[in-house]
Amino acid sequence: MPTMKKSSSNTRDITDALGKRLSLATILFHSAVAERMGVTVTDAKCRSLLLQYGPLSAGDLATHLGLTTGAVTGVIDRLVAAKIVRRAKDGADGRRVVVELVPNPSRDRAIDALFAPMGRRIRELVDELQPRERKVIFDFLSKASGVLETETRELRSRAPRA
Repeated sequence: MPTMKKSSSNTRDITDALGKRLSLATILFHSAVAERMGVTVTDAKCRSLLLQYGPLSAGDLATHLGLTTGAVTGVIDRLVAAKIVRRAKDGADGRRVVVELVPNPSRDRAIDALFAPMGRRIRELVDELQPRERKVIFDFLSKASGVLETETRELRSRAPRA
């Protein structure tokens, strides 16, 4: 695997590292986790969305995942069959159906264990930093995440695929 320069303050080197290597490494890691879970990466991301936001409608999941409502129905059906999620009446509006996670502490511990070694290694990297460096990185990553979220929404709202 190619290695990056040890350190660079060059804007292009930094954006290439984030925009290419880190992005690809993240996608490939999540793909490997999904494989170990026995689901597709889209199915795993659906679970992540429900962990982050709580119960969501199929339409909301489709929007977040960039899928059609028909395609997200397949995702939900697979996750229901795997007993990872269930369809339930919305507590605020009984006419509306939402998708929610099925509590399963044993499975959650097993999934957490897939992330544990990576989390430990990232914490070790953070521990090497001074408090000021941590703050700069935290602020940068928070803003970069906002840029990614905005660009994802804008890209999906533009003209059809090329």
